[in-house]
Formats: sequence, C-alpha cells, structure tokens
Amino acid sequence: MIIQKQYKFYAAHRNEELEDKCRNLHGHRYGITCFFEVERTGSLSTLFGDFDRKIEPFLKSEYDHGMMVNIKDTLYETLMNHVLRTGEKLKLKRFSQPTTVENLAHQLFTEITDMGFRLSCLEVRETDTSVVSYTREDWVTDSRYFANSKTADTESLSE
Repeated sequence: MIIQKQYKFYAAHRNEELEDKCRNLHGHRYGITCFFEVERTGSLSTLFGDFDRKIEPFLKSEYDHGMMVNIKDTLYETLMNHVLRTGEKLKLKRFSQPTTVENLAHQLFTEITDMGFRLSCLEVRETDTSVVSYTREDWVTDSRYFANSKTADTESLSE
C-alpha cells in the first residue's frame, strides 16, 4: 500500500555549473511529495502523524530558510570565510555535488530512508511547473554513481 504525504520548505541555492540565470543565487518554495510503502498490520497501516513527527522537524531544521550549497563551489569557501571572520551563523545545507533538483531528490530520498521509512517515489517541486519524480530505482542507481565518484575523488587526491 502507498501512503502519500506532502511537505514544503523554502531554500536558496545556485547551479554553479550553468551559464544562465540559475548560476545566480536564488530561492524556491520547494514542495515534496513522499510516496511511502507501508503494510497493513490490522485496521490501519500507519498514522499520518508518524511521518510528520520525523519529517517536518527535519525539513525545518535542515532546509527551511537555509541555503543549499555544494562544498566544491567557490561560493562555499567565501561563505565559510565570512562565518569565520564575522561569527555570523548561516544555515547551510552542505551537498557534495551541485544543488540541482535531481541531486536534492537523491539527498532527500536518502535522508528520509535513513529515518526508517520506505519510499517508492519522491516528487520534488522546484517551481509550479517543474517537478522531478524520483523513484527507488533512481535512488539505487544514483547511490552507486555517487559512491563511485567518491572513490574516484579519493584516488585522485592520493596520487
């Protein structure tokens, strides 16, 4: 059985690899729709509040009104220097790859799975007209890809 829940948060990011308007720092009101795989154990399978108790506070503390930033982006070093120089606290959600909506979907799928939930699909809405539908198969494939990328990065650093 599939239970569907929707959440939202506001966050800033930029796509430093692009040469268009999205290279600039900007923000979105992200909407996520989780499709949870659950099994009936009696008259009900899962209370909706079981999802909300973990996911809503997590999104609020990690993402909402923060900035998603790739730690390899030159802007990250600038932001960290600012923090060290001024002592100002910035809410930064660190990514090890560009903060595209596809990579956000992978990150969120991983984090929600790590909470003990089984997702069949996760939809991430970046704008009213732009949605990524990210499946468990996508997550498995991307997890292998990112694991291989980390191995390649580590090997090139040791050479």
